[in-house]
Amino acid sequence: MTMVSMLGGGFLVSLQIFAFTLVGSLPLGMLVAFARMSRVKPLALLARLYISLMRGTPLMLQMFAIYFVPYYVFGIDLSPDSKWQATIVAFIVNYAAYFAEIYRSGIQSIPRGQYEAAEVLGYSGAQTFMRIVLPQVVKRIMPAMTNEIITLVKDTSLAFSIGVIEMFTVAKQLVASQVSMLPFMIAALFYWVFNLLIELAASRVERKLSYYHD
Repeated sequence: MTMVSMLGGGFLVSLQIFAFTLVGSLPLGMLVAFARMSRVKPLALLARLYISLMRGTPLMLQMFAIYFVPYYVFGIDLSPDSKWQATIVAFIVNYAAYFAEIYRSGIQSIPRGQYEAAEVLGYSGAQTFMRIVLPQVVKRIMPAMTNEIITLVKDTSLAFSIGVIEMFTVAKQLVASQVSMLPFMIAALFYWVFNLLIELAASRVERKLSYYHD
């Protein structure tokens, strides 16, 4: 098997971590953002504590905690899939905290007068959010979301810390066996090209939203 095909196999694992994280953390982040802005104080404080904990501790440490807590605290045996499951859960809960703050900043940037105008026009709260607030929020948070998603691509390499064989792990093994830096260079090319595609896709979305001006 060639070096590129081995790195390609590892990159597929990295892509799976990336995809599962986005599918889980984007909606969870929205729920956390609503909880953070809630008028129910205990709920808002709980969401604030969650965000602070996720952003204030290393993702690698969170992966170890989620991997080992079921065994040491609850006596649950670790299976061969436990490392993969702990990685996905850790990435989702970690990135949901960052996405929640991006959502919150976007929602709170909408002037209060727009809510009042919508109420005068007879819009319900849900209609106001979906038809008036959300389209503006999407446009405003696009740069921050793109930046966070690009960071996620690079962070998938942290999965090596609990033994998940993604692309960075494969590159390290190849570097050690072949005494060459070439695998690292090829891995860097994989990351860069994928992030470039994300940038191009995000730019296209931003252009489609350019019909609306603040």
